[in-house]
Amino acid sequence: MDLVPAPDIGIIIKRIVPRLPFPHIDPAKITCMRSTNTTSRARARIWSFPKIWQMALKHPPHYIIEVLSEHFDHLSADDKTRVIIHELMHIPKNFSGALVPHRGRHTHIDRRSVERFFQMYKQSTRSSP
Repeated sequence: MDLVPAPDIGIIIKRIVPRLPFPHIDPAKITCMRSTNTTSRARARIWSFPKIWQMALKHPPHYIIEVLSEHFDHLSADDKTRVIIHELMHIPKNFSGALVPHRGRHTHIDRRSVERFFQMYKQSTRSSP
């Protein structure tokens, strides 16, 4: 697996976060990477920074969003946005460095919930200059 920084994904995140109810997300504390030559079938994944690492390294909470080039780069702009929204939904409201699971007590991260946020995002881009 090869990894390189993905500043284009950071730009997408900075466009999405202010338009959705994600006030807890600090795009400056999300690093974006692009991987190639992976065996995973995922389009993207989010990496946590657990409390023990934060304490040991004296570093605040942080996340890494990795896009897997073979499965992500060919997507349409809308589908790329959907994938990034999905990954952002894994960040908990306390921005602790932990991750929200796909099926939690109060949340479900699935196509339907991602699509709701995506439609909200599209609506906000139509109404703003």
